[in-house]
Amino acid sequence: MSGLLTFGETMGVVSAEGIGALDHARGFTFGIGGAESNVAIGAARLGAPVTWLGRVGDDASGDLIARRLRAEGVAAVVIRDPSFTGLMVKHRRTGALLTVDYHRAGSAGSRLAPSDVPADAVRAAAIVHVTGITPALSDSARAAVFQAVETARAAGVTVSVDVNYRAKLWSRFDAAPVLRDLVARADIVFAGPAEAALFVDGPPLDGLAALGPAEVVVKDGARGCTALIDGERHAVAAPDVAVVDPVGAGDAFVAGYLADRLAGAQPAARLATAIAAGAWAVTVPGDCEGLPTRADLAALASATDDVLR
Repeated sequence: MSGLLTFGETMGVVSAEGIGALDHARGFTFGIGGAESNVAIGAARLGAPVTWLGRVGDDASGDLIARRLRAEGVAAVVIRDPSFTGLMVKHRRTGALLTVDYHRAGSAGSRLAPSDVPADAVRAAAIVHVTGITPALSDSARAAVFQAVETARAAGVTVSVDVNYRAKLWSRFDAAPVLRDLVARADIVFAGPAEAALFVDGPPLDGLAALGPAEVVVKDGARGCTALIDGERHAVAAPDVAVVDPVGAGDAFVAGYLADRLAGAQPAARLATAIAAGAWAVTVPGDCEGLPTRADLAALASATDDVLR
């Protein structure tokens, strides 16, 4: 293989319809979600060759994950595990506050191990992408991430890291040294300002770059992004869009950047695609359902009306 290789936990996602406390919800939708699989689907929709690897339970949620990834054109290496597929529950407590709860302790995805990630697949990839979520799941999952990263580095394969700190999975004190070590091994790093502040001092771009990555991208939501890529600084504003569901926007951003990098685009073009992909994703409910295609991004860029005819 060549292209993008990523791995981690993908979960079933239960989303309450409407706004208000969960106990008053009367309708729900069920989908899939997970940072790494969101990136995989997003990059595949933009034309990149992508492989995702992970453990899922031998249950209906695991079946759905396998089908959905393969239907999206992702080469999914699905390892069946006797434990259950993890679950995410989302509800919009108010119009401005989305709450996400996890049910993943002891899940199939948390049982990922170094032996699950073949060294040959890592060496054959153009980019290996990992997140700071997987090391929080278990000791074996953390070992899998660091082993894959070291294998990639030894083979000259580009390592991409999205910090993706999740306070519900581990404390900032436990996370900080692990995330710092992971970023120090990366060629490309993505982080939000608050995430960077967990383990670097001063301006996030400079602090992250000082750890070693040649490509540092700070995602800042509706404020757009800043980047320091091979010594050159960039700043890109985000377009003004109506936010329906912010979950998955950061993954869409990463997918856009990595897909363009694989296609040989220059840094400014990569960042423009990333910003557009993130903006598109927030306008649609779901973790991965609204990830855009190239045609979607072109429509966003050229739209002068709210109806396409």
